[in-house]
Order: sequence, then C-alpha cells, then structure tokens
Amino acid sequence: MNPIQTSKAPAAIGPYSQAVEHEGTLYISGQLGMDPATGEFEEGVEAQTRRALQNLTAILDKADLTPAHVLKATIYVADMGDFALVNTLYAEVFQPPYPAREVVQAACLPKNGLVEISAIAAE
Repeated sequence: MNPIQTSKAPAAIGPYSQAVEHEGTLYISGQLGMDPATGEFEEGVEAQTRRALQNLTAILDKADLTPAHVLKATIYVADMGDFALVNTLYAEVFQPPYPAREVVQAACLPKNGLVEISAIAAE
C-alpha cells in the first residue's frame, strides 16, 4: 500500500490518507469543498462542489492520473435538492465514458460540509 499526499488538497482531518495506491488502483478518500491553503470551506454548494472536484483532481494528478482514470465515484450531499447542480458541475470534470457512480444524501457530512466526493481510479 502506497499513501498519496499532496498539499494541493486539504490534509486529512482524521486518521486516514488522502489516497492510497494498491496494485495499480488508487482509492481516494472523500474530498470536501475546503480550500487546502486555509482549511476553510468555500461558500455555498456550488463553490464547495467545484473545490471538492479540484481537490480530487489534485490527488489524481499527484498519482499521475486524470479524471478519465476514475472507475467509480461516490458523492455525498447534505441536501438532495442540490443534485442537479452537483451533477452539472460533475459533468464539467468527468467526460464520457463516465465512471460508475452513486449520489447519496447524508444526514451530516464532516465539519458540516455540503458535498463530499470520493473515487476509485486505475490506469
């Protein structure tokens, strides 16, 4: 198991790695809409979604991968009413053929975030 760490995404806020690579597969922990420089959330669901996707992409980049390498993504939202907006922003980063995915409304995300995105990627 090879941990992946980049300063271009927020540091882990618990006992976990930003991502780990194992036998050619990259497992990326859930990325919140936090600015990696300040550790603060962006304002609103649109900005948090964009930042979560930027953080995820920064981790992929550190592992020499791109969004095209993502096999599966999981999106957690605080409000399913934000699904259409989150879906639109997601489609700006991920192109066909799209990864497998689910979107789940969570009762409460870490630090009261509005969106969290995790992914599994491989070459």
